[in-house]
Amino acid sequence: MLRIAIAEDEAEHRAQLTEFLRQYGTTYSVEMEVSCFSSGVELVEGYRPEYDIILLDIAMPNMDGMEAARRIRQVDEQVVLVFITQMAQYAINGYEVGALDFILKPLNYDVFAMKLTKAIRRAESREGKRIVLTLPSGVQVLQTRDIYYVEIQNHILHYHTNQGDFALRGTMQKAAQELEPYHFSRCSNWCLVNLAYVSQVDKNVVTVTGTPLDISRRNRSAFMAAVTRYMGGNT
Repeated sequence: MLRIAIAEDEAEHRAQLTEFLRQYGTTYSVEMEVSCFSSGVELVEGYRPEYDIILLDIAMPNMDGMEAARRIRQVDEQVVLVFITQMAQYAINGYEVGALDFILKPLNYDVFAMKLTKAIRRAESREGKRIVLTLPSGVQVLQTRDIYYVEIQNHILHYHTNQGDFALRGTMQKAAQELEPYHFSRCSNWCLVNLAYVSQVDKNVVTVTGTPLDISRRNRSAFMAAVTRYMGGNT
């Protein structure tokens, strides 16, 4: 079941989005659990990573959608964000919070359905799979979505994850073969990045969960293409 949140201060638009979701679910046999919030403050207060998709109005009083998104990203890197806005230029800064897309008002069901399909594909792709690391002390089971990046130093692979760092002997080629289907891309020959955690790309440096990592000249073109495809929702 998909868990979807709507943050919209106008009751009329909240009702319209809710109806669009109901219509989409009926048409495509998609089960959804929908939660509605009347402000960014209400959404962010006590927020927990429990949603697959958030439909987030940008122009809200007290806390606008962009600020709400920034706060959400502090605790939830995985949720798919889709902005609702009257003017497209307000959504340009969505890249900094990893927003997938935006939907323009006045709302149109056909456009909404197309964007929602894209968001659902992204949410489903982020589920990833389980992998098993054979460590000197035993084994560690990880979900691919929990891995921030992998780097290799002196033939030792270092997995940086939300459960801590794990080191084991291996090759980057093997790690890449296992992880690249789950939106990982090499920013250099010695570093493999989970694109879900990219917060900034500046010249030859990519920032992943606050850590700057070098982008090599050889890998730059392919890496930037991967980032662009990922942000565009192509799976």
